[in-house]
Amino acid sequence: MSWGTELWDQFDNLEKHTQGGIDILEKYIKFVKERTEIELSYAKQLRNLSKKYQPKKNSKEEEEYRYTSTRAFLATLNEMNDYAGQHEVISENMTSLITAELTRYVQELKQERKSHFHDGRKAQQHIETCWKQLEAVSGFSCQSKRRFERDCKEADRAQQYFEKMDADINVTKADVEKARQQAQLRHQMAEDSKAEYSSTLQKFNSEQHEHYYTHIPNIFQKIQEMEERRIVRIGESMKTFAEVDRQVIPIIGKCLDEITKAAESVDHKNDSQMVIEAFKSGFEPPGDVDFEDFTQPMKRTVSESSLSNSRGDGKSEPKFSSKSKGKLWPFIKKNKGAGPEDFSNLPPEQRRKKLQQKVDELNRDIQKEMDSRDALTKMKDVYIKNPQMGDAASVDHRLAELGQNIEKLRLEVQKFEGWLAEVEGRLPARTEQPRRQSGVYEAQNPSGVNSCAQDRESPDGSYTEEQSQETEMKVPATDFDDEFDDEEPLPTIGTCKALYTFEGQNEGTISVAEGEMLYVIEEDKGDGWTRIRRNEDEEGYVPTSYVEVYLDKNAKDS
Repeated sequence: MSWGTELWDQFDNLEKHTQGGIDILEKYIKFVKERTEIELSYAKQLRNLSKKYQPKKNSKEEEEYRYTSTRAFLATLNEMNDYAGQHEVISENMTSLITAELTRYVQELKQERKSHFHDGRKAQQHIETCWKQLEAVSGFSCQSKRRFERDCKEADRAQQYFEKMDADINVTKADVEKARQQAQLRHQMAEDSKAEYSSTLQKFNSEQHEHYYTHIPNIFQKIQEMEERRIVRIGESMKTFAEVDRQVIPIIGKCLDEITKAAESVDHKNDSQMVIEAFKSGFEPPGDVDFEDFTQPMKRTVSESSLSNSRGDGKSEPKFSSKSKGKLWPFIKKNKGAGPEDFSNLPPEQRRKKLQQKVDELNRDIQKEMDSRDALTKMKDVYIKNPQMGDAASVDHRLAELGQNIEKLRLEVQKFEGWLAEVEGRLPARTEQPRRQSGVYEAQNPSGVNSCAQDRESPDGSYTEEQSQETEMKVPATDFDDEFDDEEPLPTIGTCKALYTFEGQNEGTISVAEGEMLYVIEEDKGDGWTRIRRNEDEEGYVPTSYVEVYLDKNAKDS
């Protein structure tokens, strides 16, 4: 089927139809462009979402990402970032393969269409010019036809006149001859008009045939081919539209597979164990509280958990009231500043981990320095063998610095390894009695000082807010109220020396300075607190681990 033969008289409709095809193409381009903008916006939102939930560097939140569940979440965030990248790829490919290509094609199509319809109008104008040569009087008459018709009529009249003159005997021979010549002239003119009319008509018919069977079909055929190419092109673009999406599906599938893999890597047992490793203090739970028989003479007795009993033999252990557990922790504030270098503010297990990390870190630093020293030593050897390459003495200063650094780091390692050995020696084994003292500390306190490895691990009480036994110890407020409302002051039962400075900022506590000597008026009842007096007007509680207590023997025996 050809537009040139089937639609030879539909020039205007074809012009409108092809313009509509271009409009559809431009509409499709706009559609794809908006799709690319949506993809970019979606990718941006996904990236922002992933970034929003990423852990902040050097924050407490980042520490939580040690666990398998939170690491899986982090992997999901990273995969979503890659997922967003695939949508950016979709946008880029659609822009380059569809939008840009079709925009360029539309411009070419418009120029081609304009050229074809220009040729069509030109052919139409030509046939109209040929038609104008034929004057429309009646039917398809024209000037040459009218002239031919007029000349034929005049030739007939001239012939009739001649015949009339020839039959009239009264007419002279000269007049007859003249009429005859006139008739011949008119006949000749009629023949000439006939030839001219025939020629003009043949020429017009030839032009018209050429117009409708050659020029217009050729032009319309080109327009048809142009339109068919447009249809094919938009179909191919739609296919590309789908292929661009399909190409990223495997990568998106991999992202989703990685998210699934991360989810399957979540190990609840491992995370539970990590919680133990993160917060384990190394202490043993307190033992039962001894029953005190008040039916006996009203004397202050000394319980097995008393400070006067030596804990070095492993037979006695501090007793904590389960009822008062967790009630005294507000009295001890967490140290917000930098902790001591030996991490003695931490529970034993946590301190051991920190010390081990420090030792490993120092060993890595030593290795780096030794690698640098070896590299410089080799360089120096090269300079010695090839003086033209450099001065061997120029690296001596740096080698000396590295040697000093290595020596300093080794001393640091020895220091931290000493602390590590000390804390590992203090950590109780599962079969041993809880809270045993180290040999060093027993030697310092042979007479039963109220102190133990646990106490020495927490001089400022800062760790006690993190799973420590003593931070959870409280006594009812009524105990303090009743004791401080006594009309007569309690008698002194011994003395104590402050091992560390304690800021008593809570009700019922008292501040002490390191090395200060004070009076003991009530021993530790197993809750981790000792009541002391500075003078008649100043008394209160301090953590038992902050003082060395020396009970008066007479008071003890009384």
